[in-house]
Amino acid sequence: MKKHYFTKAELALWLGSVLLIVASFCIWDRVNFLTLAASLIGVTSLIFCAKGNPVGQVLIIVFAVLYGIISWIVAYYGEMITYVGMTAPMAVYALVTWLKNPYGGNRAEVKVNRLRAREYLLMALIAAAVTVAFYFILRAFHTANLIPSTISVTTSFVAVYLTARRSPFYALAYAANDVVLIVLWSMAAAEDISNLSVVICFCVFFINDLYGFFNWIRMQRRQQEA
Repeated sequence: MKKHYFTKAELALWLGSVLLIVASFCIWDRVNFLTLAASLIGVTSLIFCAKGNPVGQVLIIVFAVLYGIISWIVAYYGEMITYVGMTAPMAVYALVTWLKNPYGGNRAEVKVNRLRAREYLLMALIAAAVTVAFYFILRAFHTANLIPSTISVTTSFVAVYLTARRSPFYALAYAANDVVLIVLWSMAAAEDISNLSVVICFCVFFINDLYGFFNWIRMQRRQQEA
């Protein structure tokens, strides 16, 4: 990895994100260090993913397992099943596909893919089926906040699918998922104020995912013009 791999703006975004996450932990939590660790790993994965670097997928795998544990603790079984049973395995698959498709032989940057309309339609149909199936699964588990939990499954599936397919729109799907999770964890924070640190975490993720989308669009243009 070259000396100035990250731009000053990217380093500022990462550092600002880390400081905000740590500050929110110190203010509202101070106990759940697993949450702090997951948040820091998660935000670090996003800055690597924004560069199309496979290291980001490795960190997402770790984050998915930790977040699954955190979700289980607060009875968000939908989140637990989604991240441990879907996001983590799909991140492994995405890691393999990213490593197999480097741009110009550079393993630190994946080749951006442009999907056809037919594949987006197929993805939408699969996502609809996943949504219906998980609604009944989560209801059987008496999952807290069933509707937003189910929607989170949908947005998570779309995000991991587009990530594996190397589409810039993966980041927008994750941003949509961040919004759902902000709502979901705000409900949890209403009962336990310490969960507010998780809300802040996903607000930070939202900003980073938006940056990831715009950077992938730039990557796509640069790769096409080369």
